[in-house]
Amino acid sequence: MSYSMYLCLSLATLPAGTAGEAAEPAPDLNDALQPVLDGIRRLVQAFRNHPVSPAAAARFENELQQGLRQLGRVTAQWTYNALEPATVPDLPQRVQYEGSPFRRLAQKTPQEVSTLFGPITLHRRGYRAAPAVGAPVLFPLGRELGLVQGATPAVVERVARYQAEGGATQRQTLARLRREHGLSWGVKRLRQVTAFVAAAVEEHRPGAQAEQVLRWLAQAQAARGRHRPVLAVGRDGITLGLQIKGFAIHEVATTGTLTVYDRRGRRLGTVYLAYTPESGQATMSAQLTQLLTEVLRRWEGPLPRLCYVTDAGDNETTYYRKVLRRLRHPRTGRRLAWVWVLDYYHAAERLGTMAEALFGGGRLGWAWARKMEKLLLKPAGVRRVLHSAAALRWRRQLRGQRLAKFRRAYNYLRDRRQCLRYAVYRQQGVPLGSGVTEAACKTVFTQRLKLSGMRWKKAGAQTILTLRVLLLSGVWDVVYERMLLRSGETEVRTPGTLDRFAAEKRRKIGA
Repeated sequence: MSYSMYLCLSLATLPAGTAGEAAEPAPDLNDALQPVLDGIRRLVQAFRNHPVSPAAAARFENELQQGLRQLGRVTAQWTYNALEPATVPDLPQRVQYEGSPFRRLAQKTPQEVSTLFGPITLHRRGYRAAPAVGAPVLFPLGRELGLVQGATPAVVERVARYQAEGGATQRQTLARLRREHGLSWGVKRLRQVTAFVAAAVEEHRPGAQAEQVLRWLAQAQAARGRHRPVLAVGRDGITLGLQIKGFAIHEVATTGTLTVYDRRGRRLGTVYLAYTPESGQATMSAQLTQLLTEVLRRWEGPLPRLCYVTDAGDNETTYYRKVLRRLRHPRTGRRLAWVWVLDYYHAAERLGTMAEALFGGGRLGWAWARKMEKLLLKPAGVRRVLHSAAALRWRRQLRGQRLAKFRRAYNYLRDRRQCLRYAVYRQQGVPLGSGVTEAACKTVFTQRLKLSGMRWKKAGAQTILTLRVLLLSGVWDVVYERMLLRSGETEVRTPGTLDRFAAEKRRKIGA
């Protein structure tokens, strides 16, 4: 039997007016709220008795907001303090937590608790693990309420969300807590709460993101259009400033995306992944593969068209050749057919490089590059572009640095011809560019981790990234709710003799 169930049974059998008592009997809820309500009434009357103006109206609403927050603070404090009976015999003498016994202490201990309405004082009964001085003390009520670093789950969620939002800094988050919730926190507490949430939600991320993608796939399948729905995978890197052993260095972090397009080629949504710099980017590869496999395993409809849209970086190429190309359907075991699309804009950059090498810049080179960009989108476009470039190179007799630049750009397109069939991709409704993943680098990293003067340690950066991808993927509320449900599975339990005592109480009150 859990401690919370025991509290419910104990409160149900106590005489009226005895619950929630601390050192002195607590007032009735109405009595506790009366001073605050009187203050609100006086505020309303004062506003009505004076001339109405924009300044007076603004002042009235600001003061009313403070009064309503005070009303919530008093209500929360009274309610939480009324959960445990005041008299010692009405609480179990011993409880068990994670297999260890704890003995009840004689007095309740006050604790300042952060709520959405401001700080409150919570009086709760403690249980000591052993009679020795200095042994750990368990507070079952705090466990049942889900307190983290002395903050309620609602405040913890709000703090983590503030930290995940774009443009937020620690100083701004702390100022927001003071302004909107009347809470004066320090940096250490802020970091502890943020790290706790990031660690707790990570296990629920893959499932929630997969469900989000499945909803989009169902929407895409039901839509009208001439194309098959498309499930597009993307990944890219971005330079991130890190602080390692006192030195500021820059390394490449990575982001991954999973995007659904409907039958008309419209993007329905994207879920995001992000990871701090790592040699070989193995963690990103594992997370992206796990998410993709989970989606395919749970999708019951016709298989969407699978495409991989990226640039030709080493890690991006390796992931396709060693993972995606070999990937099999998790249910049928069949080899999956992938369309690898080399980002059109990266290919167009090579056209500009060849134009500069051929014509030395100027209007003539610009005109040739624009013409080739259009030609690249037509059937057999890459072959025709390479033929034109090779003919011009022979005619102009390139040498030295200009020849070397031309060859690098030319070989880039020649070696990746199979990924440059843009006319076919258009007919299939497949995206031509990796703009979604490029934008992810900006929204996930730049808008939060690359603000002026920022330097990160890997652990701190990953904490923020873990939270930020949940927010941007649209699964924040679902994941946090699952985290709370999971945290409630570890209960403070009463011994079996008290279970029998509680069963007797249930029988008496007709439960």
